[in-house]
Amino acid sequence: MLDLRGLFEKTGERILLDQKLELTDLELSPSQAFCSPISVKGEICNRAGIVIIDAAAAFDFSAACDRCAAAVNRAFVIPIKHVLVTSLSNEDDGSYFLVEKMELDLEDLIRSDILLSFPTKLLCRDDCRGLCPICGKNRNEGDCGCQGSETDPRLSALKELLD
Repeated sequence: MLDLRGLFEKTGERILLDQKLELTDLELSPSQAFCSPISVKGEICNRAGIVIIDAAAAFDFSAACDRCAAAVNRAFVIPIKHVLVTSLSNEDDGSYFLVEKMELDLEDLIRSDILLSFPTKLLCRDDCRGLCPICGKNRNEGDCGCQGSETDPRLSALKELLD
């Protein structure tokens, strides 16, 4: 927990951030893992009475490609930018981050930003061709020679309508 009492009370005050976080409690699938600690660098500052966190979280991540299951190792840099407030008049407003009791749980904030900014699909490359649905060969390594595609048996009644 970071004590931000002095920061909220004095304009021009700032706290430099240079921390390493371990998010080992973050539940991921067995094929996904953080390969390095999360490095957080930036600052929290009071500019004209407005407290802002401006930082970046950098880490290496390993997972299986969502199309072909090949190993993917990527370096990510996630921007962390929020206006910090001690009270909210409209609780549905997502543009501000509420700091209760003048203390900021930096690890919780970083965890949330990483999860919200993370790509929904992680691919080995942008033009990944995936696996053949018939034989299972990785199409990125070359054609498998399978002729066409088998019709899903659940859709055979629809195929009869077209014939």
